[in-house]
Amino acid sequence: MAAITASMVAELRGKTDAPMMECKKALTEADGDMVRAEEILRVKLGNKAGKAASRITAEGVIAAHVAGSNGALIEINCETDFVSKNDTFLAFAAELAKLVAEKNPADVAALAALPLAMETFGPTVEDVRKGLIGKIGENMSIRRFKRWDGGAKLAHYLHGTRIGVVVEFDGDAVAAKDVAMHVAAMKPAALSSNEVAAELVEKERKIATEKAAESGKPADIVAKMVEGSVQKFLKEVSLLDQVFVKAADGKQTVAQMLKDKGTTVKAFTLYVVGEGIEKKTDDFAAEVAAQVAAAKGA
Repeated sequence: MAAITASMVAELRGKTDAPMMECKKALTEADGDMVRAEEILRVKLGNKAGKAASRITAEGVIAAHVAGSNGALIEINCETDFVSKNDTFLAFAAELAKLVAEKNPADVAALAALPLAMETFGPTVEDVRKGLIGKIGENMSIRRFKRWDGGAKLAHYLHGTRIGVVVEFDGDAVAAKDVAMHVAAMKPAALSSNEVAAELVEKERKIATEKAAESGKPADIVAKMVEGSVQKFLKEVSLLDQVFVKAADGKQTVAQMLKDKGTTVKAFTLYVVGEGIEKKTDDFAAEVAAQVAAAKGA
């Protein structure tokens, strides 16, 4: 009888997403034959073997790698905040940010196919991802990334591991880093007011129109009220028009600060973990009860 090691169980779980004990049973039945064990799981569990891969990954981390004018920002997701603090998960994210910066993959699929070896898993990024799913016990996914290599100066800021910003600039590096920190704090929607997405402007205009209509004022006054609300909104969500978070007088805008520093910001990218992903609320007590019942029936 072949010895069934923990690494073998982790490898099989990474390939199938099946529960750890089921992987051990399958390997035992297959006398350590990985291929045969995978077949046993597919027959025994069917679609249940892919359960982890279907779970929502709304937690995670933002990682960055910047070297001169070359850089990358990436979001890697997992299921729980606990795993987002796991050292191995953090190392995986850092490796992927470096790979994006250095290898310039076209998309997530191309990144997944790049060579990588970690924690005895490999030889590709996708193999490592699957292996870590098995080892850690949670689904994880590569959501998005952006790469820079156009010769522009780059400043970046990570607020913990949940918010990441990269700023393209000319001029003073300290001022640019301050802008990156400002973006993380204030989360502007665009660089300038004329770059704010049309759908955001229209949404704000609709809300302002409904509010102004309730005032009972004449149509011309209502129109001015609406336009005033929209312009106020644009200043609030446009980076250059926002009041700089470090402004000593509480009034200086980002544009004014940059002018004083002889610096120009060309663009910025802001990533926030889980932004736009629907989070699933699990009934934890029910889940534990189900696991206990399953264990008793095993």
